[in-house]
This record gives sequence, structure tokens and C-alpha cells, in this order.
Amino acid sequence: MKILIIEDDLRVAELIQRGLEEQGFSSTLAYDGLSGQKLAAQHVYDLIITDIILPKMDGLNLSKFIRETQPDTPIIMLTALGTTDDKVEGFDAGADDYLVKPFEMRELIARIRVLLKRKLTSSSVSVNILKYADLEMNLNTKVVQRDGIDISLTPKEFNFLKYMLQNPERVLSRTEIAEKVWETHFDTGTNFIDVYINYLRKKIEKNFDHKLIHTKPGMGFILKK
Repeated sequence: MKILIIEDDLRVAELIQRGLEEQGFSSTLAYDGLSGQKLAAQHVYDLIITDIILPKMDGLNLSKFIRETQPDTPIIMLTALGTTDDKVEGFDAGADDYLVKPFEMRELIARIRVLLKRKLTSSSVSVNILKYADLEMNLNTKVVQRDGIDISLTPKEFNFLKYMLQNPERVLSRTEIAEKVWETHFDTGTNFIDVYINYLRKKIEKNFDHKLIHTKPGMGFILKK
């Protein structure tokens, strides 16, 4: 497994590289966003780890570039910025996971393994269309439509809606959503899941009479007619 590490702090970068190599991963280092972009364009990596605040090109724009050119490559963001807005911005840029510094190496390794396992599993999925009521999602083309009208979603919004479409008419708790969509433990101190629920509602319900996403107070959310 080849992993690209983009981190301008030499000590942190080498610490991550050493920890990955101890677990049998092969890794490449880049110390600025532009170098990371060039490496990502020239080589295929199984996973990419990037800081947000980087010289020459920040991690958000770098992630957007990677997501456009390598849509299936998992991205983990490492950053000292840990507010809900920072996390939402990172996820919207295409990150699959978000780890706030300082972090433990074993936690990073665990998240890497989860994302790599998910990547292998998703590559073997044969179901291409998810549909509920007049809402339809094509997993191959990444096109989402409601009543035949295209709906533009960010990568994280797409994955969130995908999980809801895979579990219609079932109450999904915030904890379950955090674990299944974000592959992280739900932090009760943040409201990023509610933020994304609002995003989805605006995009798939604003111009339609019938609402599909419903809130169950104290329990979670449910996709139902």
C-alpha cells in the first residue's frame, strides 16, 4: 500500500512516515502543497494524508484537485483547526476523514485501515442505482436526481445521502451516522452532522413540495415519504 504524506512540519512528517513504515506501508513525503499536487498527478496512491495549512498550495485546494483527478483515493486531513466549520470545509473539499493535531499514531493507523478497507469493499459493490420515492442516485456516474432534476452535492453530502438511501425508513442516530459515514466517533461537542442534514434538506427539498428527510427529536434522522 502506497501512501502520500503532505506535511510542512518536518518532524511531524517523518514521525508519520516512520509510524506507517513500521506497519508495513510504503510512503512518500512532500513538504508543500504544490509538490504534493505534482506527486498526486504523477503517481497512483492508495491513500493521501495532507495538512490544511501548507506553503504554495493549501490542503483544501489540494484535496479538491485530488478529488477531481482521483475520485476514489481516500484523503485524511491533519490539522490544528478543529471547529465544526473547519471540519465542514475540509469534508466539502473532498476529505474522507479529519484528524486534529495533536493525535496518536495508533489512531491515525486505525483510520487509515478503515478507509482502505472501505475502498476495497466499495470497488466490489455491484448495485449501481439507489432509489427512494422520486430521489435517485447513480453510484457509477455520481449523478443525483429528484424527479429527473439534477442535484449537485459535495463528496461528503453524496456519501451521507448514499447511506440514508441504503437505509430508508429507519431512524439513523448521530452516532451511527458518524461511525458509518465519517468513520469516527460522534463528538457531542460539535454539530457537523446537523449542518450536513441542513445542507441536504436545502438541496433535495427546497424546490419540492414533499419532504423526505425527517427529524426524530432525541433519536436522529429518517428518510421516509
